[in-house]
Amino acid sequence: MKGTKPMPQQTRRAAAATAHHDCDFRDMLSRVGDKWSLLVIAMLEGMPARRGRFSDLKRRVPGISQRMLTATVRNLERDGMLTRHVYPEVPPRVEYQLTALGRGLMDPVRGLVSWLQSNWPAIRGARERFDAQSPRKQVPLRAV
Repeated sequence: MKGTKPMPQQTRRAAAATAHHDCDFRDMLSRVGDKWSLLVIAMLEGMPARRGRFSDLKRRVPGISQRMLTATVRNLERDGMLTRHVYPEVPPRVEYQLTALGRGLMDPVRGLVSWLQSNWPAIRGARERFDAQSPRKQVPLRAV
């Protein structure tokens, strides 16, 4: 096309290598970066046998609604992060247990938390300097 620059070969290869994964990768990053998924996984990791009942999770995850917890565990189950066990009792008892995949996610998360703890003074200082230079009200960015 007239007026467009050709894409460098390396950029074309990188784009082609990830094009079919782009939506799936973004979906998974959204899942592990959402407000509730990591909290649910962390709570399950701290329970005996990395297993817990729905009501236990509801109590341990502050502020989560029953509807949001239901959606979160359903999505985590779909992604292979946890399994759902239904016991044939009256009333039915449902437990969730982390899979190896879900347990494995905690290693990089711990690394991120460690990085944040180590760098928090620098991040806080950068924010304070930015806020002092900018007269407009700062609005936190949120994932869409």
